[in-house]
Amino acid sequence: MSEIFGVPTQALFGQLLIGLINGSFYALLSLGLAVIFGLLNIINFTHGAQYMMGAFCAWFLLTKGGLGYWWALVLTPVVVGATGVVIERTMLRRLYKLDHLYGLLLTFGLALIIQGLFRHEYGSSGMPYTIPNELSGGQNLGFMFLPNYRAWVVVASLVICLGTWYVIERTKLGSYLRAATENPALVQAFGVNVPRMIMLTYGFGVGLAGLAGVFAAPIYQVNPLMGEHMIIVVFAVVVIGGMGSIMGSIVTGFGLGVIEGLTKVFYPEASNTVIFIIMAIVLMIRPQGLFGQR
Repeated sequence: MSEIFGVPTQALFGQLLIGLINGSFYALLSLGLAVIFGLLNIINFTHGAQYMMGAFCAWFLLTKGGLGYWWALVLTPVVVGATGVVIERTMLRRLYKLDHLYGLLLTFGLALIIQGLFRHEYGSSGMPYTIPNELSGGQNLGFMFLPNYRAWVVVASLVICLGTWYVIERTKLGSYLRAATENPALVQAFGVNVPRMIMLTYGFGVGLAGLAGVFAAPIYQVNPLMGEHMIIVVFAVVVIGGMGSIMGSIVTGFGLGVIEGLTKVFYPEASNTVIFIIMAIVLMIRPQGLFGQR
C-alpha cells in the first residue's frame, strides 16, 4: 500500500473526503449566517436548530408523507424558510433598532426551545434516513473508494454556495440587498419594499440551513442534537472568514473542513480544536476576519 508522509494513501484521501463533507456543511451554514448578518445585523443563533429542523422535515416527509429525498430537497428549504419568516415578522422585526445583543439572546433562547421540544418528543438517539437509490454505491478510484452520495453533497453544496454568491454580488437584486444594509430609507425611496426584502432574505438564509439538514440526514442520521455542536464550529468559521462576507464563508467553510480532516490524520488530538486555534490566531492578526472589512 502506497503512503504519503508516512500515512497510507487510502486513509489520507478518506479523511480529505470527510473534511470536504464537513466543509460543505460549514460553508452552507456559514453562508446562511453571513447573508442574515449582512442584511439584518443579527447573529442568528437559531441556525443550528434550523439545520436540525431541515433533517427532521426530510424524515417527516419520508415516514409520514411517503415523499423521498428529491422531494425533500425541494420542500424542506421552503418549509424551514417559512418558519424563519414567521420568526422574523413576529419577533426579530421588533429588535432591529436595539443593540445586537438582544437579537443574539432571542435567537439563542429560540434555539434552546426548539432543540428541547424535539429532544422531548424524539429523545437523543439518531433515526436513520436512507440514501436515495440513484446515489447509492460508489466509485473505486484506485487510491480510494468514493461514495456517490458524498460526492453529490460536495458538488451540490459548492454549486449552491457559488450561485448564492453570484446573485448577491453580481445581480441587480444583490445590489438592492447590499444597498439596503447601508441606507434602507434611500432604497425604499426607489420603490423597493425593504421590510419584505429583509423578511425574504432571512427566510432564504434559514432555508439554506434546512437544505444543509437534508444533505446531512443520510450521513449523520436525524438527531435533535445534531445542530448543537455544528453551530459552534460554524460561528468560528464565520468569524474567521469575516462577519457578513459571502465569499469568506464559502472559502473558509470548505478550507477549514479540509484542514480539520488533515489534522485527524497527522495530529488527531488537535482535530477538535484546530478550527478554534485558527480563529484565535486570525483574530489577533486580522480582527475583521480574512475576507471582512474594517
